[in-house]
Amino acid sequence: MSIKCNLIIDSCCDLPAHVVDREGVTLLQFPYSFGNEQYSDDLWKSLEPASFYNRMRTGEQAQTAQIAMTTFQEAFTNAARSGVPTVYLGFSSGLSGTFGTAEMIRDQVLEEYPEAELYVVDTLLASIAEGLLVYEAFRQRELGLTAQEMVAWANEARYFVNNIFMVDDLESLRAGGRIPASVAYAGAKLDVKPLLQIALDGSLSMRGIARGRKKGIRQMVQFFEENFDASAPEHLAVVGHSDCGKDAEKFKDSLSKANSTVMHLDSNLGPVIGSHVGPGMLAVVFWGKDRREDLSVADRIARKVRGE
Repeated sequence: MSIKCNLIIDSCCDLPAHVVDREGVTLLQFPYSFGNEQYSDDLWKSLEPASFYNRMRTGEQAQTAQIAMTTFQEAFTNAARSGVPTVYLGFSSGLSGTFGTAEMIRDQVLEEYPEAELYVVDTLLASIAEGLLVYEAFRQRELGLTAQEMVAWANEARYFVNNIFMVDDLESLRAGGRIPASVAYAGAKLDVKPLLQIALDGSLSMRGIARGRKKGIRQMVQFFEENFDASAPEHLAVVGHSDCGKDAEKFKDSLSKANSTVMHLDSNLGPVIGSHVGPGMLAVVFWGKDRREDLSVADRIARKVRGE
């Protein structure tokens, strides 16, 4: 079946480079820095994960930034000139202003190329959760989805990406402004490991807490058992980690015992996401139940009133 659209993705999908390196797919790289040293997140092509995370372990804090407007301008203009309908699957607007920039540049490009089919989709996801959606989008593209169909598919599929992750140290989230300092302090004193997930609006939310890392991993496996969809594409689960490969292997073994049909795609989290979660983070994402079902009755009514 012929491919009917191209895709633009960004490096916060945290997929391995060899997975995204394919014809008709453009990768936009988020920038980051250590002091005056400037880098681009190229999915670990030019830097080993251990080198990055060891700098964090010794106290350095990487700074992140949005994708530059000029980067979007170039990518969207090239897409419009190509004549091939194109869809950008973007990093969550709940965690970055980058998607707003993408919308603005898309509108500017369409003013110059009004006949172009150029779409932007807010995945409301991040890291390997965004990556799972992108990975399946590759397959749907190869099955012949048009650009408009891809937009409709992604806008619905994002709610079926189930995700849970555990950080080893709350300090990186505190430094990045993701949690209050008081929470980070209390967590460190009590050896509490927060279990987090990406909420429906694309922001971070607390799923639960565990006293210690081993208990946290057990709770993550239980979450997987309770929510995994056995009819999902390829029975795929993506396991992500920030330079803790041995723990990730043990985690995968536990997931396989919970469901022996599951195939795993490994991901060492990239420097942009890694700068906010720090070394030692573990995560799993998979196709599961509709996350909108977890809404309270009041929220469901509100969504119905809004026509969502």
